[in-house]
Amino acid sequence: MRTIIWGLLSIVMVLASDNCYAQSSKEQRKERQELAKASKKELNEKASKAARKEAKRLSKEGWKTAPGALPLEKQLDKSYMMQYQYDPDGFPQFIMAEAMSVGGNYDAAKMQALELAKQNLAGQIQTEITGLIENTVANEQMDQSEASSVTRSVMASKNLISQSIGRVVPVTETYRVVNGNNREVLIRIAYSQAMAKAAAKKAVKKDLEERGDSLHNKLDELLGW
Repeated sequence: MRTIIWGLLSIVMVLASDNCYAQSSKEQRKERQELAKASKKELNEKASKAARKEAKRLSKEGWKTAPGALPLEKQLDKSYMMQYQYDPDGFPQFIMAEAMSVGGNYDAAKMQALELAKQNLAGQIQTEITGLIENTVANEQMDQSEASSVTRSVMASKNLISQSIGRVVPVTETYRVVNGNNREVLIRIAYSQAMAKAAAKKAVKKDLEERGDSLHNKLDELLGW
């Protein structure tokens, strides 16, 4: 009798599990359908006047998109929209950076442009952190010697910051043929402001630790991170 009861309970549990899985799969399918619908709607919507004007100017200069990529005006539209997204504190949600590179083939030029854009991004993060340090000193929350030490680490950490940057979002990718058959690629990327701060924090702390500076333990407190 006990064996029969356990057998029935097992069947009920399996059926319940299958039902939950079916519901979960159904919800996932619904979410994917909604995302696909939203993406299709966005693709069919007309790009902003500013994006169309900029795309027209770039097209006249010979810039075009790779096969299968979004039209240039749609890429520019996305770039503009991301530039004007702000967090709850009123700060830009994304840091934008761009770079160009010329190569014998498209992929080589694209990879180089992407690396240069990340270096550009790291430079912007450096500038922001340096400004934050100066502001902290002005508010007498950090003395000059501490500020000098942290600034030294910030200035020495550009490559580390660049290496710490995770996956970036290429919002604009376009190219043109130059110097015979070479490819010049323009890449514009967006990176989360919060993730940028995390990358900078990691790089600066690492440099302070390697120099044996105990300030790495106080960095969060000093800079309000």
